[in-house]
Amino acid sequence: MTLRGEGAAGRAVPVVPTAADLVLARDRLLGAGADERGLHIGRLAPDVLREALTDLHEFWLAVHAAQAGIAANRAGVALVAVGGLGRRELVPYSDLDLILVHSGQSFGGQAIDQVAERLWYPLWNSGVGLDHSVRTVGEALDVAGKDLRTALGLLDARHVAGDETLSRRLADEARDAWRTGVRRRFDEIVGSTRTRWARSGEVAHWVEPDLKHGRGGLRDLAMLDALALAQLVDRPAGEVSAARRLLLDTRTELRRVARRPRDVLMPQDGDEIAAALGIGDRFTLARALSGAGRAVAYALDVALRVGQPGPRKVLGVLRRTPARRPLADGVVLHGDEVSLARDVDPGKDPGLLLRVAAAAARTGRPIAPAALTRLGEAAPEPRAPWPAEVRQELVSLLGAGEGLIDVVEALDRTGLWARLFPEWGAVRDLPPRDAAHVWTVDRHLVAATANAARRVTDVSRPDLLLLGTVLHDIGKGRGSAYSTDHSVVGAALATQVGERLGLPRADVATLSAMVRHHLLLPHTATRRNIADEATVRRVVDTLGGDPVLLELLHGLVEADSLATGPGVWSDWKAALVADLVARCRQAMAGERHAGPEPLDDAQCALGAAVAASGKPDILVDPGRVATITVVAPDDPGLLSRAAGVLALHSLRVHAAEVRAHAGVAVDTFAVSPRFGSMPDTALLREQFVRALSGSLPLTDKLAAKERDYADLGVDGPDDSPKPRVLWFDDEADGGAASADVVLELRAVDRLGLLHDVAAALEKCGVDVRWARVMQVGGTAIASFSFASTAPGHGGPDWRREIERAVLGAC
Repeated sequence: MTLRGEGAAGRAVPVVPTAADLVLARDRLLGAGADERGLHIGRLAPDVLREALTDLHEFWLAVHAAQAGIAANRAGVALVAVGGLGRRELVPYSDLDLILVHSGQSFGGQAIDQVAERLWYPLWNSGVGLDHSVRTVGEALDVAGKDLRTALGLLDARHVAGDETLSRRLADEARDAWRTGVRRRFDEIVGSTRTRWARSGEVAHWVEPDLKHGRGGLRDLAMLDALALAQLVDRPAGEVSAARRLLLDTRTELRRVARRPRDVLMPQDGDEIAAALGIGDRFTLARALSGAGRAVAYALDVALRVGQPGPRKVLGVLRRTPARRPLADGVVLHGDEVSLARDVDPGKDPGLLLRVAAAAARTGRPIAPAALTRLGEAAPEPRAPWPAEVRQELVSLLGAGEGLIDVVEALDRTGLWARLFPEWGAVRDLPPRDAAHVWTVDRHLVAATANAARRVTDVSRPDLLLLGTVLHDIGKGRGSAYSTDHSVVGAALATQVGERLGLPRADVATLSAMVRHHLLLPHTATRRNIADEATVRRVVDTLGGDPVLLELLHGLVEADSLATGPGVWSDWKAALVADLVARCRQAMAGERHAGPEPLDDAQCALGAAVAASGKPDILVDPGRVATITVVAPDDPGLLSRAAGVLALHSLRVHAAEVRAHAGVAVDTFAVSPRFGSMPDTALLREQFVRALSGSLPLTDKLAAKERDYADLGVDGPDDSPKPRVLWFDDEADGGAASADVVLELRAVDRLGLLHDVAAALEKCGVDVRWARVMQVGGTAIASFSFASTAPGHGGPDWRREIERAVLGAC
């Protein structure tokens, strides 16, 4: 930039650089070229470029400030930089964020507005972006007290020209006001941050990340710095510092390549930017940015929790610490975080990790950082084959809906998710190669599983739906240039996972087939003539005529499509797939409904004893999942009352069967305590007897218990799927007459669900011949067989009445 010229007498005189000179010098810095002496200027590294741009603009501003009368020895007026210029992180084509601070007096006969115009107009005329204000220190602080963005900007205030004492006063008072007022503004901080995330998406997992405003981006780093300045959290370092450098360097190169202000990284720019940064190709860059975004997002999540205003003294006494409320065995809610019970040993409990995760996902509360650290240090990897109760907790976690996403993110960042799914490494932060996808592959899998949780009542095997969904793209990112069909690779990996989880051989085969054929329905429905019998036959043959696999794939295709991107799932596509599924189901000719398992010797003996004495009794077979057999005279109300007593003791019913033997009713329940240990058998027996006699106010006690659970949110998210009722006619299995019907209820499980549904059926006068209840990962599937031959039974009105009662009970 030329600074001197020749006067009339041949003397060198200062020449003030124009705004056009500023733009020309900026452009020379942005690319290879030659300086004014013809010397080659090499491409500057991104950090060096930011420093050079900062120095260039600061120099120009200082010169023009002096010309406008803002000299270093002029008291009462100063030019202050905030934003990127204030932080000395000026990226190409950034707006200049400037404040002209004054004492409220005129300067040499000029009004302060005239001084400002002499500074601003040259920049406006040359197209340099400018965000400016003219204020006294008091005015600036008053605006900051009302506007969070202004308050955060003033934390970066740095002197450029004029009265340095005035600049320092503004910066110091702004920071003092932030430190003293940040706790009062914490709700505003959290709300503003979450609103920005909802608007701008995420840096991690997002195919087109907003590097500045997205979750895990540069705005979040500025918020971390602000919280550290207020001494609410430690200053970011280590992994977060490395993330800051990568985000800044990528944003710098993005704007240098685009030659305009841009913060959203498009895939087509990735290769050029990756080459400039020496990071290979766009896929390598995308994975690096995703990792950086995750580091920043997690750091801010934790900061916003630990920075929350804590207990304060009231009349000199410190408020009590938050209560610890049980959520599951070994898991408590401490304050607003899910934590470990005091006496739990993570190293000896292979299911604890999943119980913690499932509780956090169901309640929408975060896992405490200390709990994650302790689990990371001590929690063992479950031994293959997994115990049934551990597998059940995994399914419960996967069925938690939207709460699953943040929990998996926390587990994955701490290495705990890889202990459950070692196969996950290949898809972690993996960018998609299909332009329709908006998420990285790992986030797509988790988002699809959250979607599938809303479809669990549509299928007979919700556990396999959830497992198949979380694994359906697990084969991506493997092989040379992804040359192998990811469905084939994924099917083999699904077999490996299913066997490790301890699934029965038939379930492993179904899980593998789900992954292998997860694209069969959408591809056939949208690319073939589904009215052609040959098309339907090909699908049926491919699925081996298995109606269960068909309904699982139907649930998966919607969950998968919704998690892919906007417009991928439409009413048109949904109608085509549904039509294809209906034609295939008709071709498969349906399936029979299985009845209950026969009684064992001990249960038969207890039934005979109760038949002889007429006195009800129970049999408890202990274990992690205990079996409780209730035997009593076969009177109406037995099922609902037995289920109610179990719920009062916080026992989760995994399965239940109602049968008859020797003229008495035999109800069998597979249960486990939601937390703590099994209740005393004598106490259970005494309460069963009282419930049957009517002396135990069962309904009132159960309602109070359910209100406590609702307050904690342990019975699932608010967006739970709607319950469904299905009817199966002429079901003869299980010893029922051929005229019996089976009502199957699929609903999100809760503490008193079985009690309420059984009571509803009893009020309708239904004689339940047998019942079977299965609880799978938070979903209850209850089947009730009863006669339809009695007068008034069996018709459409009768069925509608029962449906209304059952759905109302849900």
